[in-house]
Amino acid sequence: MIKKDKDYRVKITESPGATSVSYGTNDQFLIRGLASKRLLKGKVPIRGSKNAILPVMASSILFKKAITARNVPRIEDVLRMSELLNLLGASPLYAPEKRTLIIHGEKIKNPTLDTEIAKRLRASIILSGPLLARFKKVSFPYPGGCVIGKRPIDLFIEGFKKMGARVIEKDERFFLTAPKGLSGAKIFFKVQSVTATETFLMAAVLAKGKTVLKNVALEPEVTSLAEFLSANGAIISGIGGTTLEITGGGLLTPLVDYKTIPDRLEAGSFLILGALTSNNLEVTDCNPEHLESLIETLSELGVKLNVGKNNIRVLGIEKKKNLGQIQVKTHEYPGFPTDLQAPLVVLLTQLEAESVVFETIFEGRLSYTEDLKSMGANITIWDSQRVLVKGKTALKDRELHGPDIRAGLAFIIAAIIAKGDSIVNNVYYIDRGYEQIEDRLKAIGVDITRRLRPNPEVFAPGKK
Repeated sequence: MIKKDKDYRVKITESPGATSVSYGTNDQFLIRGLASKRLLKGKVPIRGSKNAILPVMASSILFKKAITARNVPRIEDVLRMSELLNLLGASPLYAPEKRTLIIHGEKIKNPTLDTEIAKRLRASIILSGPLLARFKKVSFPYPGGCVIGKRPIDLFIEGFKKMGARVIEKDERFFLTAPKGLSGAKIFFKVQSVTATETFLMAAVLAKGKTVLKNVALEPEVTSLAEFLSANGAIISGIGGTTLEITGGGLLTPLVDYKTIPDRLEAGSFLILGALTSNNLEVTDCNPEHLESLIETLSELGVKLNVGKNNIRVLGIEKKKNLGQIQVKTHEYPGFPTDLQAPLVVLLTQLEAESVVFETIFEGRLSYTEDLKSMGANITIWDSQRVLVKGKTALKDRELHGPDIRAGLAFIIAAIIAKGDSIVNNVYYIDRGYEQIEDRLKAIGVDITRRLRPNPEVFAPGKK
């Protein structure tokens, strides 16, 4: 069971005797900056991937019996997805000490997504595929989440129509029906989309006949989902490539538990923090193969890295006199991740170079740079997708308001390297993707404190 208290803290009832999880939407971080000193050291363990576990949770709808997921991170987005599934009837049960989540997708009877929760969780859209495939109908609002630009829902609507669904949009909700069930189809994604690929991959598992998905997303999280479904009886070919072929059948029987892959974005964020603040910081329990683009970029910038099988050690950064003009362009995997763009910009403010950053995925994702400018960063905003960063500039303390998960983490990094005491608000967003971030930062030497914001009524997600 999941509930909220008067301060909008979200709680989930876990296995008997387990410690409850709660996150405050009005929390803030107080951070004492290092003034560019390289004082952090130690090990940072990486948790399970947010973007991997959420679609696996949705896939529980495709199974005859309960599925079990392991290495599940204790983050807000997992709680939100659990809450949605709970309202559908799946009765998720989380054991945090074992990092294990059990979901009874077979108990679901209601294919209608709660409006309030779905609007606050972008990943809610991935539930539409398996729900429509299993129950021949689904209703959901336009998915919400961070303020980083709209994600095109036409990919989903047009794809479902090709599979035989009827679509009605009314009162800001979508109503999809497929009285005869979904049928296999050929779907070409005009843009690579992780959520669209995952949604139609799951829908195709229960559709009649063969579905061919082309120009699919190549992110490790997509591959992880496909391998999990395949291991449990789904007929899928082309895993890891740009074309997936799925032959539909009946409900799956759980044969293999899911182990959540390491969060490559969390690992990348800590690598960038290490490049700025440490001569000996080890990021453990990660998969370096998922970080090749970032590793190459950091190496070119002079960051000294020792890359192991499942760990990466940051050994400082050497001053390069001939960096020239640095060009960073975000791109779908295996290109440079859009979710690491904001932390990287913080690093670029500390290099003696000019850098051009081109954000190609989300049109609103560079808005956070105004806050970095208020800290002293020399950043020129060319347009909604490009900025010029001139370094090196010392950052000073400020009160910051993170607009999304990744910018919020970037603000933490900026506050750590700044001079003075900074406040990072909207911690709710950071909690969505990073498990107990302050505890892991304290363990490597960061002076960070979580507290309730003095005027909490100013910000309450979902409230106007």
